[in-house]
Amino acid sequence: MRTTLRTGRAGSVSSAKAAIAIAVAGALALAGCSDDKKGDGGGEKPSKSSGASVQLPKLDGQKLEVAAVWTGPEQENFQAVLDEFEKRTGAEVSYVPTGNNTSTFLGTKIQGGQPPNVAFLPQVGVLHQFVDKGWVKPLGTEAQAQLDKNFSAGWKDLGAYKDKQYGIYAKAANKSLVWYNTEAFEAAGISDAPKTWKDFVATAQTLSDAGSPAVSVAGQDGWTLTDWFENVYLSQAGPEKYDQLAAHKIKWTDPSVKEALTTLGELWGKDELLAGGKAGALRTEFPKSVTNTFSGDTPAAMVFEGDFVTANINKDTKAKVGTDAKVFPFPAVGDKSPVVSGGDVAVILKDDKAAQALMTFLASTDAAEVWAAQGGIISPNKEMDQAKYKDAVIRDIAKNLIAAGDDFRFDMSDQAPAAFGGTQGSGEWKALQDFLKNPKDVAGAQQALEAAAAKAYKS
Repeated sequence: MRTTLRTGRAGSVSSAKAAIAIAVAGALALAGCSDDKKGDGGGEKPSKSSGASVQLPKLDGQKLEVAAVWTGPEQENFQAVLDEFEKRTGAEVSYVPTGNNTSTFLGTKIQGGQPPNVAFLPQVGVLHQFVDKGWVKPLGTEAQAQLDKNFSAGWKDLGAYKDKQYGIYAKAANKSLVWYNTEAFEAAGISDAPKTWKDFVATAQTLSDAGSPAVSVAGQDGWTLTDWFENVYLSQAGPEKYDQLAAHKIKWTDPSVKEALTTLGELWGKDELLAGGKAGALRTEFPKSVTNTFSGDTPAAMVFEGDFVTANINKDTKAKVGTDAKVFPFPAVGDKSPVVSGGDVAVILKDDKAAQALMTFLASTDAAEVWAAQGGIISPNKEMDQAKYKDAVIRDIAKNLIAAGDDFRFDMSDQAPAAFGGTQGSGEWKALQDFLKNPKDVAGAQQALEAAAAKAYKS
């Protein structure tokens, strides 16, 4: 369904009007994209004389620590942004990976008196929790000015809470995409990407029968399983139910959850359709799920996840996005394909001149263009030059994101308290991993999900 979910400045989550889908129509055209296609560009360009559109202070000798969840290719791509900031300011920036338990990692650092200056939080719920604890500092005037100039109200609202602006969504994601190995599709005689869930499962069976592991599932990383559930649930149950479940206004024992889990079980319950079977999926981390699909002697045919998959394709395989690796929208379970958006919000945990300068840079077109040029990222920055994107596939996804304006639906688990929606080995992540292990136990999964949700939302 193409409806929206927004977090307002008061921190409440509410429904909005029917939205432009971030990549449903656009992604359908992506299967034929080639890398020589150019975007229209537009918006503010860096000055040709100075090479910069944002002025930053000199910070020679000042040390700055930045923490985020990214590792591997995603970390390497972000490092280019930090390198540019160092070059322009003279500051020394160190990067610290948080691991999947971002809120726990940062909470321990903060309570120990050693917080990083700036951190990227992967969940809206964590931003609200940190603000309530007094751990996050508001944006300064210069960072706010860049944010106001370059971002739509919807993305600004997501980084705001209790009438103050705390965060910048410098990195966004369309999490409703399925990437496929064109050679595997051709070998199995498949010419058309599946548009419905029924066709998707049938396509997986055809691929399996032809000798290809059909779908590579990153079950070791529980967050990917929440994305599977959210896409099925949004398309099948619809926007109203999605809103209610996101806010825990209906229980996870609701019949709509049963229906979504049963649907997922149509894929997860067939070992022959999963690369390595259920046991193999539970041992597969997200980066490996991508390399499993685009490298090796017997690659899998499909992998589900967001636009950031391209970072791993570009860095870890020889496949070319748009040729060897193509994409189609998550298949429609109900009337329409779902569109789930996500993102990472940059916040200040240790307020000083260097931290505010980095936030100003992150809100600028300069940083967005440096980051986009690396690949594997889309930016909500509406004024950046979209010709900077590394390939036409991501460029088109980004253009659809910008076209959506303030209308988008945000990742359900990212809105939840971290104990439920964002912690390795517990909450929704653990319950869905257990369900992947035993997809026949729908009732047991519902009970585990509701018990964890009730505890997390109550606290």
